[in-house]
Amino acid sequence: MVNHSAVNHQEDKLELRKCLGRFLCVLLLCVAGRVSAQTFTVLTSLSSVAPPGGGGNLVWSPVQGFDGNFYGTAEGGGEICANNPYATCGVVFKVTPTGTLTVLHDFCQDACTDGGAPYSGLILSSKGNFYGTTTQDEVNHGGTIYEITPAGVVTPLVSLTGTSAEGIPYGSLAYAYGAFYGVTGLGGASQDGTVYKVTPGGTLTTLHTFSGSDGEEIGVTGVGLLEGANGSFYGVTAYGTESSNGCGSIFEMTPSGVLTTLYGFSNTSAEGCGPIDGLAQAPNGDLYGTTVGGGTANDGTIFKMTAEGTLTSLYNFCSESNCADGSEPDAGLILGTDGNFYGTTVYGGVNDQGAIFQITPEGAYKVLYSFCSQAGCADGRSSYSRLIQATDGNFYGTTSDDGGGNNGGTFFKLSMGLAPFVETIPASAKVGAQVELLGTDLTGATSVSFNGTAAVFKVQGPTLMVATVPTGATAGKVRVSTPGGALVSNVAFRVSP
Repeated sequence: MVNHSAVNHQEDKLELRKCLGRFLCVLLLCVAGRVSAQTFTVLTSLSSVAPPGGGGNLVWSPVQGFDGNFYGTAEGGGEICANNPYATCGVVFKVTPTGTLTVLHDFCQDACTDGGAPYSGLILSSKGNFYGTTTQDEVNHGGTIYEITPAGVVTPLVSLTGTSAEGIPYGSLAYAYGAFYGVTGLGGASQDGTVYKVTPGGTLTTLHTFSGSDGEEIGVTGVGLLEGANGSFYGVTAYGTESSNGCGSIFEMTPSGVLTTLYGFSNTSAEGCGPIDGLAQAPNGDLYGTTVGGGTANDGTIFKMTAEGTLTSLYNFCSESNCADGSEPDAGLILGTDGNFYGTTVYGGVNDQGAIFQITPEGAYKVLYSFCSQAGCADGRSSYSRLIQATDGNFYGTTSDDGGGNNGGTFFKLSMGLAPFVETIPASAKVGAQVELLGTDLTGATSVSFNGTAAVFKVQGPTLMVATVPTGATAGKVRVSTPGGALVSNVAFRVSP
């Protein structure tokens, strides 16, 4: 049987944070946000994948597949766990662009070697398959790292050994240098967490063990890594720093595991406390992120940090009456193709049920949508999901509560009128390597270039093509010419040495 004591303790803390939140709602009917330049659409209710009893769910960030559909995970819901007859262990699901929902996999069935209770979303590999993590299993009892095909076939890669050892993977994976990199909570001798690497064949290596003075990862919410433009990884810790009673840290780590603390949030929490997973990097190299607490109202902040470690607080949540601007973000930021950053909050907004926001690199902030603005809260509330921008230019995300019967949350789309683009999988490769290009309406494409250098390519379908990194290619945007016009990559492609 799985020892659930550490996992349940952290889940209880998260549930307490969800339930306490804010007790009074601002009763405004059918308020759909405060600006009119965007369109919010609920694609589907997730009630069919919610845990029994309508207790809410934790639904993580989706990812776009080669087929143009969206794939995601939920911490609960699905079939009853093989190791616990009183609980469900989560699912992997697919949502089409028109909103058709399909459950691809129920976790922890039969022998429970695939794991259960995922606390992170999926990442897309260059093979077209997805990779993710779970926080429990019946092998070594510390959670799994697994592969899943678009058809739902799961292959566990490795089972972790849990607390006081390798830790529990409460976060998403990053793929770089031919391996997967991630962060665990509760791992290591002092249970402050670890950073690890896993090969596609399932060989796990612990690269760094946190000691408290350089940060502490306790789990509860997913923490992952960002591969920076310089080839290093960047991440955050929620607690512990070089400051006494610190409020977390921002760190840089080389692929070999040499970790440097770039910034420690002090216990005064004026600049924020508890940085959240989901750092985003601007083209000039600055890092942007959020904290769940601290700031002037102790409801979280948005910050930017230079590569040298100079941090600036850009915005304090709950700066408006009744926290109409949002409070307590539980996911990080993404950089949109318009150069602005986007994110969500769990609470606040005009209905005190969370909000979607935009902030410029300079700090100009506005709410784009307030959740629970539709009758019966059909649009959902409490988003723990980091947004993604799909290749059609629109933003997609999830909520974890309400959204129809069984209180399972929603899968939604936010259109800001941004143009379609192409995304390279992976974001960097050597000359001569094949790179997948994910997009929309790619049929009939006539040319591909890497920062102006023409490349050999093949169209695989309306949402996928393959190109070879050409000799002479340099770092820069990838451009695809199609009958409908030119499509440019959302970020600069990096040519590996």
